Amino acid sequence: MERCVIAGSLLCSRLCRASSRWWRHPSARKSAVVAGLCFVYLFFAVLQVSSSPSDGKRRIDSVPLRHNDAQKTQEPPTATRSNVLYITLRSKRQRPAVIRATVRPKLRKKKAKTLGEHDARVHGGKGRHNQDAWAQKRTNSTDAWTQIIHRALVLYKSGRFEDDYPGNSIRLYSQKPPPWFSPRDMAQMRLLSNSKVAALDVLQPEGSPSVLMFRSDVQASPGHPKECTVGCGVIKPPVDMSEVFAFHLDRVLGLNRSLPTVSRRFKALDGQLCPVTQWDPSITPLPGHLTWSSYQTSLKHKCWQRGAPKPEWNCSTIHHYEWSKMALFDFLLQIHQRLDRNCCGFRPRPEDSCVIAGYHGECGNMDNVELSSIVLRRTDPRHLVFFHNKGFFDRDEENLDFKLLEGIKELPDVAVGVLSSQRLREKLLQSLFLDQFFWESQGGRQGVEKLIDVIERRARVLLRYINAHGIKVIPMNT
Repeated sequence: MERCVIAGSLLCSRLCRASSRWWRHPSARKSAVVAGLCFVYLFFAVLQVSSSPSDGKRRIDSVPLRHNDAQKTQEPPTATRSNVLYITLRSKRQRPAVIRATVRPKLRKKKAKTLGEHDARVHGGKGRHNQDAWAQKRTNSTDAWTQIIHRALVLYKSGRFEDDYPGNSIRLYSQKPPPWFSPRDMAQMRLLSNSKVAALDVLQPEGSPSVLMFRSDVQASPGHPKECTVGCGVIKPPVDMSEVFAFHLDRVLGLNRSLPTVSRRFKALDGQLCPVTQWDPSITPLPGHLTWSSYQTSLKHKCWQRGAPKPEWNCSTIHHYEWSKMALFDFLLQIHQRLDRNCCGFRPRPEDSCVIAGYHGECGNMDNVELSSIVLRRTDPRHLVFFHNKGFFDRDEENLDFKLLEGIKELPDVAVGVLSSQRLREKLLQSLFLDQFFWESQGGRQGVEKLIDVIERRARVLLRYINAHGIKVIPMNT
């Protein structure tokens, strides 16, 4: 035992002498300090990793999840306004929306191209063949509507015309309608949606499918029994259902230039949902011929804005501000039939009427192209009436018709204010909710919001266009 103690003491003394000699060198002291710091860092790192699961679990458990609270809370939201309060949640959508109940041809695998005369000769007349194919499909849809009209007339003449579905399609969530609807608007909407059909007749508009004009049981005109003055409506084909949306957009923007339009089902029309527009006998086409060049000239001279125009300006009876309102309205809905009948401001599809009729090939000479569907009231020649408001929701932002805005230097402040106020969606939802049949035909709120998505994207494009081109936003209370 004594030998072990002696040997241990000798070993310790030798280690102490060796360590004292080693510690005298500067490099040895530096290495020792670095090794000590590394050991301390490694010790705390291992300690933190070993204690992290329990701490993490404690932190996660201590934070309340909003999702669970939202599921437990079942109290209904309280409305802050007299009308419906909608939460504006944006739904993601990659493709443009399409109004339901419209007849559209099946999409081809290959993208169809519009061929000119030279290309058609090179390809052996394939361009004309494609136009004939699309024309045949459009003709088939028109023929189907014509057959439905014929059956409805037969039922009416035999006294078996059933026109009513139970209930009224115009509904109110609160006691007051939205403020953008006048009492006259509400009265016309209710009359068009649930009035009984007392008489039926066929109208053939120029360049458009046949429509049915009905006289309701409230129509009273003792002096002119053949003239429909009150309580009459026009039943249009189901493919024109976008006119219902156009009417509500017109009122929300404060333009007030469209005729009241509602959606309605008729048993005699195979139960199809059709747009029904107010019949106004005072509406008449714009007197004379208004070409694209004369239209642009009237925009430059600002006809009727500063009193009576000069005779050499060749102004029409329409006030200058009316064209600005129409251009804004048509751009949001991409209605090209009025200002761009030949589809020169965008890439049309082969099934569009301008391609089938051959108008698109006349874009090289736009000055002599006559504007169409420009109507007014005989009692009010200064203001336009937005008629045939069939919009297109299937055009993306890269193919918008900016020709509709050509020559426009001012826009109405009320409409632009609604577009830039971030409340367009809320107002359109409240407005379209009134038309129950249209709301349900689009798939409820989810389907209606897809249509509003398209209008909102176009509104953002329009606002950028206004800033880029220095367009003035002014009051247009005329």
